[in-house]
Amino acid sequence: MMILSPEEIEVLKLSCKVAAVCLVFSLIPATLVAWVLARKEFWGKSLFETLVFLPLVLPPVVPGYLLLQLFGNRGLFGQYLAPLGLEFAFNWKGAVLASAVMGFPLLVQSIRLAIELVDQRLELAAKTLGASSFGAFMQVTLPLASSGILVGAILCFCRSLGEFGATITFVGNIAGETRTLPLAMYSLMQQPDTEAAVWRLIILSLSVAFFALWFAQWFNRYQKNKRGYSA
Repeated sequence: MMILSPEEIEVLKLSCKVAAVCLVFSLIPATLVAWVLARKEFWGKSLFETLVFLPLVLPPVVPGYLLLQLFGNRGLFGQYLAPLGLEFAFNWKGAVLASAVMGFPLLVQSIRLAIELVDQRLELAAKTLGASSFGAFMQVTLPLASSGILVGAILCFCRSLGEFGATITFVGNIAGETRTLPLAMYSLMQQPDTEAAVWRLIILSLSVAFFALWFAQWFNRYQKNKRGYSA
């Protein structure tokens, strides 16, 4: 049985807190963006798509540095938010923001693919029966896309747990405030005689990620079987 130290438990709690808050604040905007990309055609759509998915191909330090310039205490927006009590730099809220920026594209892409697989004729049928566009989305599209939304949510959560580059650039590596699992592992690797602690955190990270991805795949197959598709 793996026994974690109080410091490691604190790191795990902070990591889960950051990932959970990141997912909560990302889910609705990501669903709206995914629906727009899946169902709408408009001028500049390619540019919009590029901006949404750009964090996936950038070195994580780049988004982290841009966040620092924008939301740091002296940043473009941060200098006005700080007096209101909304400080992001060098605290856990900044870690949430950094994780959200890096995880948002994965969430959008999963939900978008799920919405695209929903037969639009079902939505049209709901509208002919009196449902509004929003009602058709809530009663038809969203339930049928639920497996993709769940997979995207799990990917976003796991991506947040593993976020390193943007986080350390934007909010630093502060014990009890911004030191999540990957930052804790990085800190331990800079110290002597910490191999056992590093391995505990690695095993913990692998366990959480493996279980989350396994559950996502199982639920996806379950939903397909439930609807009469072959797994």
